[in-house]
Amino acid sequence: MIRTLLHSVLLLVLLLATPRPLAAHILDLNNGQYISLAAMLDDLETSRVVFIGELHDAASHHAAQLQVIRALVERGRKVAIGLEMFRAEDQAALDDWSRGQLEEEAFQKVYENYWSMWPIYRPIFDYARDQQLALIGLNIDREVTRKISSGGFKSLSKEQLDQLDGVSCDVDPRYQDYIRKALGSHLEDPNHFRFFCEAQMVWDNVMARHLVAWLEQHPDTLVVVLAGSAHAWRYGLPEQLSRRLQVPYRILLPEVPRRVDRSNTSKAEADYLMLGVGLGKLH
Repeated sequence: MIRTLLHSVLLLVLLLATPRPLAAHILDLNNGQYISLAAMLDDLETSRVVFIGELHDAASHHAAQLQVIRALVERGRKVAIGLEMFRAEDQAALDDWSRGQLEEEAFQKVYENYWSMWPIYRPIFDYARDQQLALIGLNIDREVTRKISSGGFKSLSKEQLDQLDGVSCDVDPRYQDYIRKALGSHLEDPNHFRFFCEAQMVWDNVMARHLVAWLEQHPDTLVVVLAGSAHAWRYGLPEQLSRRLQVPYRILLPEVPRRVDRSNTSKAEADYLMLGVGLGKLH
């Protein structure tokens, strides 16, 4: 009996620890209605790009991202995955991984040169490899964004500006308000906060530029972009995409109570709010 009880307790712990997939608990911000996953997927299929925000350390957010990707593939869509977690210069390694030509240890080393938390991202990469889905590195060297965060966009050298290929940095109050809301009380110093916003803006600009280049070369593919919610919201990366290329897109953000939740988020920020998929730290 004791063994049976212990088994039951262990099973309950495992169930509670397992990231929950999306249930029929999605808020359509365009009409204020709660809808099913299937209804949302019907809409996503009409897009060229689907942005899915995340808290980087929330395993449940990555489980939800993978569920959407898997569902779109199973519906017959040709899907690629755009990644904040890889630099554009890592594209060769991403291609080799998708083709099954790179061992996990070597791929993980490339990943960890720029990012962390491999175990909770791994299921997405394993699925991409199994399905031979294209993976797209969108990001830039962090030294550039670190310099902007500490000294502002004006602190960049001519050589660094040349690398950005004409990227601008027009941070407006709306952009700052969302970043402040998403990050809570983080970065109260006005100068440091503006510099941080400028770094986020440049990040969005460069990722959009890389995304556009890929979209133009692959017109038959739906790209699911995985990025932090502070990039995935409408006036972040999607806005920078729209300035360069007019394509239909949708935005999914995970609910984060008291930051990005159903009481303070509207269609101005996203198309869908994913409810009850777990919490983590915002990066």
